[in-house]
Amino acid sequence: MRLLEERIRRDGKVRPGGVLKVDSFLNHQMDVRLFMELARAWHAVFGSENVTKLLTIEASGIGIACVAGLVFDCPVVFAKKSKTLNIDGSLYRTTVESYTHGNIYDVIVSRDYLLPEDRVLLIDDFLANGAALDGLCDLVRQAGATLIGAGIAVEKCFQPGGERLRARGLRIESLAKIRAMHDDGTLEFC
Repeated sequence: MRLLEERIRRDGKVRPGGVLKVDSFLNHQMDVRLFMELARAWHAVFGSENVTKLLTIEASGIGIACVAGLVFDCPVVFAKKSKTLNIDGSLYRTTVESYTHGNIYDVIVSRDYLLPEDRVLLIDDFLANGAALDGLCDLVRQAGATLIGAGIAVEKCFQPGGERLRARGLRIESLAKIRAMHDDGTLEFC
């Protein structure tokens, strides 16, 4: 998606260690108009799949997923990184390693909000090593729901997640695919 690529070129910052900083418009301060265009692009691909739930992971995917929920006209569920006092009942639980934070999290979803009859589309801001998507796929599997695919804003194609998950049969629609990020701060799109 050219609009997202142009925004990354203009406002994104390449940091050491393969980090792309896009917090001025994607995952800290949020450009909701841009999110609407991302949601429309995913809907153009997955709109005929009768999606009943969007599933993302706390926290950076929530904003994008909420706007996509408007376009898909369905609820958004996010996997929480910790159990809070207001979550009761039984849970789906899986483990996810965060590339950016360098932590391992247990993530949870209440069984009340992910059902066997659901048709689930995963939504997230980044795909790098694929750990977050692996965890979300596992939650959908635990629920016995149908996994439709994944809508990703930015995929780092030089990291193994996308290739590995596609080889396992996951349909992924990434709207900006980065081939390489260079030490001089430049990047190349696929």
